[in-house]
Amino acid sequence: MSNVETEPVEVRCRAAENSGQPAQGPRVDVITARDVPLGGPRAMTVRRTLPQRARTLIGAWCFADHYGPDDVAATGGMDVAPHPHTGLQTVSWLFSGEIEHRDSLGSHALVKPGELNLMTGGHGICHSEVSTPRTTVLHGVQLWVALPEEHRHTARDFQHYVPEPLRVEGAEISVFLGSLAGASSPVRTFTPLLGAEIVLQPRTTVTLAVDPGFEHGLLVDRGDVRVADVALRPAELAYVHPGTESLTLTNESAEPARTVLLGGTPFEEEIVMWWNFIGRSHDDIVEARADWESNSDRFGAVEGYPGNRLPAPALPNAIITPRRNPPRD
Repeated sequence: MSNVETEPVEVRCRAAENSGQPAQGPRVDVITARDVPLGGPRAMTVRRTLPQRARTLIGAWCFADHYGPDDVAATGGMDVAPHPHTGLQTVSWLFSGEIEHRDSLGSHALVKPGELNLMTGGHGICHSEVSTPRTTVLHGVQLWVALPEEHRHTARDFQHYVPEPLRVEGAEISVFLGSLAGASSPVRTFTPLLGAEIVLQPRTTVTLAVDPGFEHGLLVDRGDVRVADVALRPAELAYVHPGTESLTLTNESAEPARTVLLGGTPFEEEIVMWWNFIGRSHDDIVEARADWESNSDRFGAVEGYPGNRLPAPALPNAIITPRRNPPRD
């Protein structure tokens, strides 16, 4: 997915200490999404929780868009022309619908519910994303992972994985990255990460062991969910600070609740994130944009997309400064 937001709006985090959370429980902040239109005459709108000024990353997760359920008959669905990426991995995960993926590595794949597509755009890659004619309702998340300095110029890559859903008492878990509840994904990443869809049965509580060295983010798709007694509404994301060995999730709804759990070791590097590029300096971004606009071999070409590629937006009239998370207490 292409990021059309060049000046993200700051979003206020709500501290968990004022929510009735027990003092000995994990420290949790609640991040509220903002609506971002992807563009076009019938713009598809996504709900964005990362990045923001209050929190740039959760582990190496640096971008989280949550969209749908989107009636494609009314909106036209997703049609993102070929666009570039540097310094990151894209993670596509659907709840419903189907997206056709093409990239300059030569990959031609379908993104389907419950199946992971992970694309690595280190030094440079480009791809297109189009919802298929079979799609009536499009619903899912698009996530980005920042690559660490030693790997941010790595070669293009594409991985596909279908996790076997794991049933535990009160929940069904699909682990697409990392390990959780005894299930592990074989998909390669460049920093320790966790990614899992968790569907909670009505009126149930589930406690999951997690890595205390990780920070975690729980995105609620549907249902009223509590994380360590902190209430979340749909489209909100709970940020759980490092140091906890377990997460307790409660579905207070009369229907199943669906969530996506993200995690990883704190990403200590500063990054510059602009449009679809991640670098370490303003000059990195200028160079990547110039390479894309000049049709450089750096990004290759997407074959089979019936249209033109996306032009890069104009650079801001200021130096793009690196960002990192606020210091940990």
